[in-house]
Amino acid sequence: MQKEAESEKRCRGRPQIRSDEETKDLILDVADDQFRKAGYAAASISMIAQTAGVSTKTLYRLFPAKADLFSSVISKKIKNYILALDTEGAADTPLQESLEKLLISYGRLTLSGETIAMTRLVLSESDRFPEIATIFYEQAIRKTSKAIENWLTKRISSGQIELDDPGAATGMLRGMMAMEPQRAVMLGQLANIPDGEIISRAQTCAKLFLQGCKKREL
Repeated sequence: MQKEAESEKRCRGRPQIRSDEETKDLILDVADDQFRKAGYAAASISMIAQTAGVSTKTLYRLFPAKADLFSSVISKKIKNYILALDTEGAADTPLQESLEKLLISYGRLTLSGETIAMTRLVLSESDRFPEIATIFYEQAIRKTSKAIENWLTKRISSGQIELDDPGAATGMLRGMMAMEPQRAVMLGQLANIPDGEIISRAQTCAKLFLQGCKKREL
């Protein structure tokens, strides 16, 4: 009886093994930090594995190449953004409020220090590693553009706005929201963009945009 109790105690005290998904998330957090600090070329797979507390064998099983790891880092960031849009862009939200929320989410993603650092990395190393430019374009730019274009298309279908080309309008809306402040940070003219400024800019951009495409009452 005593042996059984001791065995049960040892089992209860034994740490649980992480799932692959938990291990992936841990690796991606470490890889994100490594890529931003060291750059793509200099980021060490063995160092990422060591910092994450996993073997390189485990890391390569989950992410067969460095490009796969980079792609998953970008994809994780964009996934969180898309989920925020699904929550905040509900069909019953008033038009301007809904667009403001969409642009705030987009601004918080695009103008964050982490995203700007990753953008710098891609621009500086894409000549040597064109695959990271492709990954960034497909995972970050196209996916966020698609989310915004889907919002516009739904509002066109509901008769709230009028647009001939929602794809082109998406690019204009993105640029109006993020281009100037992002460049200011990337060129060292600003240290960061406070959240209050992102919110204020989103409200202004939403108002200006809707003044141009909101359906007019007959």
